[in-house]
Amino acid sequence: MSNNIEKWDVEDPVFWESTGKKIANRNLWLSIPNLLLGFAIWLMWGIITVQMLNLGFPFTPVELFTLTAISGLAGATFRIPASFMIRIAGGRNTIVLNTILLIIPAFGTGMALQDTNTPLWVFQLLALLSGIGGGKFACSMSNISGFFPKSQQGLALGLNAGLGNFGVTTMQIVIPLVMTMGIFGAIGGGSMELMKDSGTLIGRIPAGSATWIQNAGWIWLVFLIPLIAISWFGMNNLLPITPNPGTPLSAFSKILGLYAISFVTSVIGLYLYLPEPIGLGVLNMWIAMPLIMFSTLGLLRLVPGSIKPNIKRQFEIFKDKHTWSMSILYILTFGSFIGFSMALPLSITVIFGYMNEVAADGTITRVANPNAPSALTYAWIGPFLGALTRPIGGWISDKVGGSLVTQIITLIMVIASVALGYTLQLAYSSTAPETYFFAFISLFLILFAASGIGNGSTFRSIGVIYNREQAGPVLGWTSAIAAYGSFVAPIVIGEQIKAGTPEVAMYGFAVFYALCLVLNWWFYLRKNAYVQNP
Repeated sequence: MSNNIEKWDVEDPVFWESTGKKIANRNLWLSIPNLLLGFAIWLMWGIITVQMLNLGFPFTPVELFTLTAISGLAGATFRIPASFMIRIAGGRNTIVLNTILLIIPAFGTGMALQDTNTPLWVFQLLALLSGIGGGKFACSMSNISGFFPKSQQGLALGLNAGLGNFGVTTMQIVIPLVMTMGIFGAIGGGSMELMKDSGTLIGRIPAGSATWIQNAGWIWLVFLIPLIAISWFGMNNLLPITPNPGTPLSAFSKILGLYAISFVTSVIGLYLYLPEPIGLGVLNMWIAMPLIMFSTLGLLRLVPGSIKPNIKRQFEIFKDKHTWSMSILYILTFGSFIGFSMALPLSITVIFGYMNEVAADGTITRVANPNAPSALTYAWIGPFLGALTRPIGGWISDKVGGSLVTQIITLIMVIASVALGYTLQLAYSSTAPETYFFAFISLFLILFAASGIGNGSTFRSIGVIYNREQAGPVLGWTSAIAAYGSFVAPIVIGEQIKAGTPEVAMYGFAVFYALCLVLNWWFYLRKNAYVQNP
């Protein structure tokens, strides 16, 4: 059977049962591990930076927060061209090449982490390239949307995204574990000695122990290489959606050309944003981010040749007000999930790893907390719960409507954010911050679970609002905008921790969530809504 499928009509029940279901499910279950590895490599800096602190790499916590922010921003920016790749290059071609490209940051990170003298800019470049894993989400969701009928969009997209998001949890469990052993022998490089206690899912690793931090990069090569081969032979291009994907080589060149645009805009934007000596530091986050975003869109409009009319046709989604309302609501759900996933490990380390010590004269000093919980032991739980609830959110939304589910979880997130802000205030000013850790992690779990359910509900809404041609690009675009949460959250939380007011970050998020309550009600739940409870 050819990998290019010419007839595809999944809204016809006879075709779906006889032919479509088998092909769609095969592509879905191959898409999921591809997406899982993309998430793992994209977000691995949240764990790597914690261990870099434990090993004494010569970087400040603020500099390490920038690594997670850079990978987040790059992943979000790469999603913009990735949103349009399926209809230009085909699903099979796009997914496979994206997985091939992940080899670069995985291998490079394994090399760079073997030496504590590796300059910061090298890690920043690798963090930028790991954003390819984030870009995969947009093309993956756009691809899977085309394989399933409208009645199953919520569940199918929820499974793809939810199980794909397990890449975050997988990474947060696997990396701490593989760093404890020299599993690659002589070819994997030597060990380093921990300067501070570390941790894994199964317990604390004391200072002085040997660690192989480079395995955080090497381990993904074990899975990437066989998956590329399996996907190449098992996935399909849908010609009704991609009429002219061209040869694989020509499709690959289109994909690389589109990614080159977002790479250039990301580098220029980061150079203007990052402080000296790495960058110029002339723009703040709120200017750099839209500059990167809209310059990427502008350059895509200028792409010459056969790609241009295809891009122009897909850009019609920006004339629809629902594209913008759903973009904001997806920031609420996925933006929160991915942002908190990036920021949580270092937040645990910085907030609970230190405590206030009061001197006899009343002077307060921040000192190391001997009873601090290990970020590497607990950070995986939140993303795990968020990914687990994502398919559930899609399934429930298929039954009762996506916008109703979105409204309920948004209210929960407002309340949890305010409570978490108050908890952070107490913990940061305490002489025993660990006493607030249970409340801290519990409230974060509520936020992760709610955002996961909301991911499923917003997918369902997009699948109902748009036709088959538009749904894919809209899913990709909204995921791109929301992914900037992985850039915003580490920066906002990091800056507020540095200022000594971490609670302000959570109060700010609560205000945004409250505005989303109003937006969702106005567009989709009020009596005369434009589209009723999609």
